[in-house]
Amino acid sequence: MDLNYTEEEKAFREEVRAFLAEKLPKEVSDKVRAGISLGKEGHEQWHATLNEKGWLNFNWPKEFGGAEWNAVQRHIFEEECAMAYAPRIVPFGLSMLAPVLQKFGSKEQQDYFLPRILNGEHWWCQGYSEPGAGSDLASLKTRAMRDGEHYVVNGQKTWTTLGQYANWIFCLVRTDPDAKQQEGISFLLIDMNTPGIEVRPIVLLDGTPEVNEVFFDNVRVPVENLVGEENKGWTYAKYLLTHERTNIAGVGFSRAGLDAVKRIARIECAGGRPLIENPHFAARLAQVEIDLMAMATTNMRIISQAAAGQAPGVESSMLKVKGTIIRQEINDLARRAVGPYAMPFVSEAVDGDNDPIGPDYAGPVAAQYFNNRKLSIFGGSNEIQRGIIAKVKLGG
Repeated sequence: MDLNYTEEEKAFREEVRAFLAEKLPKEVSDKVRAGISLGKEGHEQWHATLNEKGWLNFNWPKEFGGAEWNAVQRHIFEEECAMAYAPRIVPFGLSMLAPVLQKFGSKEQQDYFLPRILNGEHWWCQGYSEPGAGSDLASLKTRAMRDGEHYVVNGQKTWTTLGQYANWIFCLVRTDPDAKQQEGISFLLIDMNTPGIEVRPIVLLDGTPEVNEVFFDNVRVPVENLVGEENKGWTYAKYLLTHERTNIAGVGFSRAGLDAVKRIARIECAGGRPLIENPHFAARLAQVEIDLMAMATTNMRIISQAAAGQAPGVESSMLKVKGTIIRQEINDLARRAVGPYAMPFVSEAVDGDNDPIGPDYAGPVAAQYFNNRKLSIFGGSNEIQRGIIAKVKLGG
């Protein structure tokens, strides 16, 4: 792989920078930089801006109206967005469900759902994990029994990210309880406004309900909302997870985070010397930058395969493991760089009319550190991914 950018690629980077400078509101990037939630409206506005430009579906094939960018274009775009503190593109509909529909969905499903993913009419969430079925996803218990032209769904999903905003959920459900675990699962698309669905927030350490529990009580789902074949959902789930794991790597977020740590570490502390002159801290910073550069190259290779129509293989597991380790290391370096300002404070000190404690750049550090501990668990825990890598590459 040629790691030097061509003149066309350099011009594309400048185009992306100019677009972000013109279209990304400062108040939005300031919120992202400070770790403040944008809410549903903020994400929808940014999605609409990207969609108007034709850049929201950059990873979709042209046959489905996508921009079909190559690996380098995607890398440049994601890196520049992260460096500009643009909102993340919510991936559930665009980067997770859409590839499944494009490969396995019916023509009717593609024609109906894909345009609504783009125009924002449908906000999707993911119904995979359950209590007792997280890393061992194939042991899921949510049932879907055929009743004429409907499936009747009963069960529970958990850790449903941004489910409080969603009006649709793609779910793995058990349609054949007598089959082997992976062989009795189907992939259903469920309208969240259907009677019998209840969403309960799970409040995290930072006080936000980012994730939720979703309960299904005799929820009737039309048979035409089955993706592909009945009891073949595990195949579609694995295909989706390879795309999710590639996204979790977060090269652009890591690059932006690393640059932020460098800026903080160059500030003179009370002792008169900036932290970046500390040999131990500087060595850790250098090592994570080396690892990030190597991962960025691997990331481009894998998304090149995806752009060519290949589902990322075991390499997506490698990328997920290494990417999450790097992001967590950067979070830890940031926490160490801001020192005592990364500690939690009593609520009376930060509520009401009181001024923020410490410098602005310290505000989101603790929340990001704790929130991103989840990265090594979701999308398939790193321990499970190492097992997959060993099995595929080393045999057994």
